Amino acid sequence: MRITNSFDISSSALTAQRLRMDVISSNIANANTTRAQFVNGKWQPYARKMVNFEPNNQPTFAQTLQGAMADGTGQGVKVTKIVDDTTPFKPVYNPTHPDADANGYVMMSNVDVMKEMVDMISATRSYEANVTALNASKAMITKALEIGR
Repeated sequence: MRITNSFDISSSALTAQRLRMDVISSNIANANTTRAQFVNGKWQPYARKMVNFEPNNQPTFAQTLQGAMADGTGQGVKVTKIVDDTTPFKPVYNPTHPDADANGYVMMSNVDVMKEMVDMISATRSYEANVTALNASKAMITKALEIGR
């Protein structure tokens, strides 16, 4: 087992959570955007984006068991893709809006700011937890090096 495995695992999680926070920030910034994408000759509102995570590698159970017995290495996490939310857009009655249809409805983004704020808090807490784990690993390595003095 390498002494820096915990650094690798925490750093992959920090990178993934930072990207998640960036995507959430983009969602909040575009919550009221009605012209985000031009599809089939018509403007579409901004579609909420979501981040998908996976372990860095997905070994079989036997490989996981053998790896844990041999060197105890961890996997970390990676972002596999950023996908659009398929929730339908919200029709809002506003006949004075330039994007209103013949009935006076404007299709608004499917971003729910409250949901995004909850996701942002969750991502922030995960980021903080990984920073704490990284600092704990650093402290343990420092103490282990002090033993040799």
